Amino acid sequence: MGQGHQEKVTTSLARAVGQEIGAFLAPVDAELRRHYPGDPGTRQPVHTVYVPGDVLTADTVRTWGGEALAALDAYAPDAASLAAVLGLPGHLAEQVHDRVRAKLEREPVEDLRVDFEDGYGARPDAEEDEAAARAARLVARAYAEGTAAPYTGIRTKCLEAPVRDRAIRTLDIFLSGLMAAGGLPAGLVLTLPKVTYAEQVTAMVRLLEAFEAAWGLEPGRLGFEIQIETSQAVLAADGTATVARMIRAAGGRATGLHYGTFDYSACLGVSAAYQASDHPAADHAKAIMQVAAAGTGVRVSDGSTNVLPVGPAERVHEAWRLHYGLTRRALARAFHQGWDMHPGHLPTRYAAVFAFYREGYERAAARLARYAHRVGGDVLDEPATARALGGYLLRGLDCGALDPEEVTRAADGLTRADLEGFAAPGRAAG
Repeated sequence: MGQGHQEKVTTSLARAVGQEIGAFLAPVDAELRRHYPGDPGTRQPVHTVYVPGDVLTADTVRTWGGEALAALDAYAPDAASLAAVLGLPGHLAEQVHDRVRAKLEREPVEDLRVDFEDGYGARPDAEEDEAAARAARLVARAYAEGTAAPYTGIRTKCLEAPVRDRAIRTLDIFLSGLMAAGGLPAGLVLTLPKVTYAEQVTAMVRLLEAFEAAWGLEPGRLGFEIQIETSQAVLAADGTATVARMIRAAGGRATGLHYGTFDYSACLGVSAAYQASDHPAADHAKAIMQVAAAGTGVRVSDGSTNVLPVGPAERVHEAWRLHYGLTRRALARAFHQGWDMHPGHLPTRYAAVFAFYREGYERAAARLARYAHRVGGDVLDEPATARALGGYLLRGLDCGALDPEEVTRAADGLTRADLEGFAAPGRAAG
């Protein structure tokens, strides 16, 4: 093309055609914005710890951290021993061990759920009333003193008929206690277990609407997680994905879908010895959950292992290797959160998470920098990949696996704000 040459541009369609198409698709545009707003951009905890309502104390988070540190000191006191147990390269083990210890001292639990369901069981009403009121008082105190986990909340019993009234009353007592103590904390999380029909989600929405109205709260202030623990929650009788209906029924209040490893496995007849988060039945359920939640802003959490790291060193190490492997497997499959059942799980939870981000952050940061600066490399990246790279680095920063300075250095000057812009370009533009 010669210098100064200008191509002749020819069109055939009248402007009215585009306007007609725009008008035709306007309802679809609105549906997309309403039902697929994208990830909320907030921190997602790497795990959820469940503590029975009668076991909760003012020092639960510190206690778990202390017990986890004691386990680390007893069974992997240095980087070399951790490397030997988990098969980590030496240089990575040093970084991971130091950060795990610091995490257990600073923030051992990222998400704490006071459990009034399976972990608590059936109690006399007066006893559960008192335990729910006590839980509210302790949670409010922890937030006031700055000792609470970043996210804290409650799991009541489900909304099935035999325990429905009990679930509603426990939730009411807990939330009312928080309000009386000064208001709802920013990190409050509610969990609705054993959901089988979308109508149960609708009922939860109505319950929260009534509570908000009673206290004059902003509509929509209260959200909740949905636990997927039954086959009916994944696949309805007509063959459709119930979990997708549940997200829609929540009306924007659903914050997460949590896979219940043991209830779901038992529902499908899986033998106890094979009930695990890497069973094919578990993978199938979580894949459907993942697809149903994609783009909706609802996060998906993996389940747990019930193999506890207790007993002699060989048994602890075996349980650690199992937990570490399951956690790494989940991370590779984009399940960034799981459940932890015992303080001894915390060292391997954080070891797996930190290794996952530390072993890949330099390459991810360099790829994002090349994309940002339009510099070629050995991989042809697109905006979708930039979103994934930005999200990966942000998650590593949020949990403490990475430091802002080292990410900025590896990413050729890109800041956290830059990462957020790549991870959620629509929100940044809006």
